[in-house]
Amino acid sequence: MTYVTSDLDPAAAVLREVVPAGEPWMGIVKRGQRFRIVDLEGNQAVDTLFYSAARPEERYSAQDTVREQGNIYLTAGSRLLSNECNTMLTIVADTCGRHDTLGGACSAESNTVRYALEKRHMHSCRDNFLMALARWGGGLDKRDLSSNINFFMNVPVTPAGKLTFADGISGPGRYVEMRAEMDVIVLISNCPQLNNPCNAYNPTPIELLIWDAEGKA
Repeated sequence: MTYVTSDLDPAAAVLREVVPAGEPWMGIVKRGQRFRIVDLEGNQAVDTLFYSAARPEERYSAQDTVREQGNIYLTAGSRLLSNECNTMLTIVADTCGRHDTLGGACSAESNTVRYALEKRHMHSCRDNFLMALARWGGGLDKRDLSSNINFFMNVPVTPAGKLTFADGISGPGRYVEMRAEMDVIVLISNCPQLNNPCNAYNPTPIELLIWDAEGKA
C-alpha cells in the first residue's frame, strides 16, 4: 500500500463541509481543484461516483480504471478513468493506502439477499444516490448509477475470486485527496450500512474539502 501526505492547508480550502453519518452529498469540483475526503472517526466507507460536468454521459468507469492500471485497488498515483478512457481525477495524496473498486453500493435488494428479509427497509447507498440525484436535477436518474468507488472500504478478494467485506484499514483523520483533470460532478453516499463491518457497524461523519489550484499553504 502507498501512503502519500498532502501539504494543503485546510484553512485555505474554498469548501469545508462535514457530511453526517449515513447521508448523501453532491457537488462540483472544477478542473485543477483538489478534493479531499477525510475519514473523521475511522473505519467509514464512502461510496462515490463521478460525472463530467460538461457531458454527464461521460462518467467514472470501474472497468476502464481497473483494466488500464492493472490493479483492482486505488491509491496515490491512481487515475480515475471515464467510460471514454479520459482521466477524470488523479489521486495525489492518500493516508489510508487502499480503496475498493469492486464492492459496489448497498441497496434494499442486496440487504435482503445478503442479510435478511426484514433488512430491506434499511437505508442504503443506492437510496442515498437516488435522493441526491432527485435534489440535484439536471436529468440524472437511476439509469445513470454505475459501479462506484468505495473510498476507505476494505474488500479483500479471496484466492477463489470471491469478495469479502472486512474490517476497515482506515483510521481517524485519514484521507484521500484527488486533483480534478476535468470539471466533475461528485456524488457521494456516506455509507449507512449496519449489517457488515465496512463501517464497524457504526456509520460516522466524513469531511469534504476543496482547494483552488493555487490553494497550497
